[in-house]
Amino acid sequence: MQLSAAASDLTAAFAAALGDAAQAGLGLAVSGGSDSVAVLRLARDWADKTGTRLAVATVNHGLRAEAVSEAAFVADLCADLDIPHHVLNWSGWDGQGNLMDQARRARYRLIADWAGSQGLGTVALGHTADDQAETFLMRLARGSGVDGLSGMAARHRSNGILWLRPVLDQRRADLQAYLRQIGQSWIDDPSNDDPRFDRVRIRQMMAVLQDLGLGVQTLTATADRMAMARAALEQAAVRAAADCATIDQGDVVFQIGVLAGLPDETRLRLLSAAICWVASADYRPRLSALTNTWSELLAGRQRPLHGAMLIPKNQQLRVTRDPAAVAGLCTPFGGLWDGRWRISGPESNGLEVRALGAEGLTFCPDWRETGRPRMALLASPALWSGDHLIAAPLAGFGNGYRAELAQGAESFALSLIAH
Repeated sequence: MQLSAAASDLTAAFAAALGDAAQAGLGLAVSGGSDSVAVLRLARDWADKTGTRLAVATVNHGLRAEAVSEAAFVADLCADLDIPHHVLNWSGWDGQGNLMDQARRARYRLIADWAGSQGLGTVALGHTADDQAETFLMRLARGSGVDGLSGMAARHRSNGILWLRPVLDQRRADLQAYLRQIGQSWIDDPSNDDPRFDRVRIRQMMAVLQDLGLGVQTLTATADRMAMARAALEQAAVRAAADCATIDQGDVVFQIGVLAGLPDETRLRLLSAAICWVASADYRPRLSALTNTWSELLAGRQRPLHGAMLIPKNQQLRVTRDPAAVAGLCTPFGGLWDGRWRISGPESNGLEVRALGAEGLTFCPDWRETGRPRMALLASPALWSGDHLIAAPLAGFGNGYRAELAQGAESFALSLIAH
């Protein structure tokens, strides 16, 4: 089939967006909508030319009856294109909290786990310029700062996967025109017209905003400029961290005097990054809570925030795990505890990793020699056999066992930069 000039430009832009990032294999997240189906067809043509292995995943959140038929549509399409297809089911919605946010996070986790099981380190998503503009407006409405308004990245790394958005610069209408030209159908999700969702209401407003000069092109250009500003702020934070932050057994320790002398933006960026790194949190604490906590810390009062405990003492500020946040958290020996710790050692049968806690600390007579605050040790990983403490490596009671950060201390500096 002879493609139109516009379609040929689209295929060239798609290949350029992928570059050489996915030569070892590419996973595709395909829902059946026009955007992801266009990515699938573009990827099939690209893979035919490059010899790259493809695999497709469709997530069924179990929230709509149509999801089963939509997954079947994608499965049939993949069979026609000779691409392996897997349906990933999610049943984690309990009726509480933000449905869209929980579904989105679950989708990324499921796809990342699937990609790992398939030996794929790269996954392509179908977000478009229209999605970018809508995301910008949603975040603007929520009062987001530079980071939020910088929008979605064309590529970033998380959960051990490189995520690509190869059509992020393309308009949805252009992708649909491409699909029509090649005779490819798609499925329109009825929830895309449901005004209960913020994104749908913003999408319905776009025609009015266009008349006011706030069209997709203007909004995405502003997001791009915000991304440039974000990169500069991140680099400033990295330099500041080198001057005032050290890592001590999984805690972030700041020199308070240096931290206090930093610009507000840099200081708060460092604090929120440290809290998220220590607590394995997906989102930053609210700005108001962070600024109020900083005032308390300057007054010498320790405070819990967002799963972390912030302890000011002797001109230092230690950001450690909040013991209350890990109380009752239990992982079998050898597993990842609290999203960041692994204990290794000679014996494993029947052992569990739990927080040391106040009771466990009584069996660690040398804990003061570690130099770490009692509060920090209460939340540290310990090895238990029932109610019997086997080891508490961070509290001076190693007993032949070691506790190590799964990602390493250097991952804090990396967390300051968007990937």
